[in-house]
Amino acid sequence: MDIRTLGRTGRPVSAIGLGTWQLGADWGAVDDDAARAVLDASHAAGVTMYDTADVYGDGRSEQRIAAWLDDRGLRGEVFVATKMGRRLPQTLENYSPAHFREWTDRSRRNLGADTLDLVQLHCPPDEVYASDAVFDSLDALVADGTIAAYGVSVETVAQALAAIARPGVATVQIILNAFRLKPLDAVLPAAQAAGVGIIARVPLASGLLSGRYDHDTAFAADDHRTYNRDGSAFDVGETFSGVDFDEGVEAAREFSALARAHDLEPATAALAWLAQLPGVSTVIPGARSVAQAEGNAAAGSVPALGAEFTAAVQELYDRRFRAAIHDRW
Repeated sequence: MDIRTLGRTGRPVSAIGLGTWQLGADWGAVDDDAARAVLDASHAAGVTMYDTADVYGDGRSEQRIAAWLDDRGLRGEVFVATKMGRRLPQTLENYSPAHFREWTDRSRRNLGADTLDLVQLHCPPDEVYASDAVFDSLDALVADGTIAAYGVSVETVAQALAAIARPGVATVQIILNAFRLKPLDAVLPAAQAAGVGIIARVPLASGLLSGRYDHDTAFAADDHRTYNRDGSAFDVGETFSGVDFDEGVEAAREFSALARAHDLEPATAALAWLAQLPGVSTVIPGARSVAQAEGNAAAGSVPALGAEFTAAVQELYDRRFRAAIHDRW
């Protein structure tokens, strides 16, 4: 597993991490034993970066990670990033010192940690990025040892660039995958220049890039791939990266053929390509099974895919998706 420094945190993390939204909620049921097995398999495969949030299962994801760390004696050996800001309506006045204290204290209890490794604002609205008071409050949490570092999880390229310009921002988490290429234009170069870590989320376009779905694939009623296709629950860009599902299925077939031409499974190729992009610190796919966790982690040791692969991904994106989504996020 390739190891990188996560931006201004200065901490080493694995090139492939584990996103743990699915261990809390919104991807169908995952019981404690299944969650523990995924965490074990990821760690055994070299994963040291775990991303969660205070709203994933209303804290269930954080709590499961904490129990696993304690049972396995792994505290201090892995990096846990969490998020805050979605326990109340996303209005500027709710991003206050009192709420930050309340939310970080809750995450500290859930995670059993005195100091949180990284706290990310969880896709805040545009006006937050322009507020000096918000970032002063985050600086105060670092100064008093509540958090070691902070970052922002964003929806748009414009938000990412605003966050990168803030001197205290250690990381930016952004949707980036073979079906969402806009961050390559300006975000990755800006992050590299500023020393800000990039955490690539939704790296498999909610599973489309695994190549396992067809036009008749159905998802559970409590899976966001069912209830958020129209963006009624949260930003539609979080579900299938905002691409039309049927168009995504067809594009995934093309990507699968490209991956297999390089003797790789589609998901492994998608993750490896992302992790190899200049400026990407870590990629955080989710996993609901041991096999998925192991397959994802294997992407962290794939040899360089090269410019020809990148050109093929770019051509697929330009032909299938650019007109529909490039200017949206």
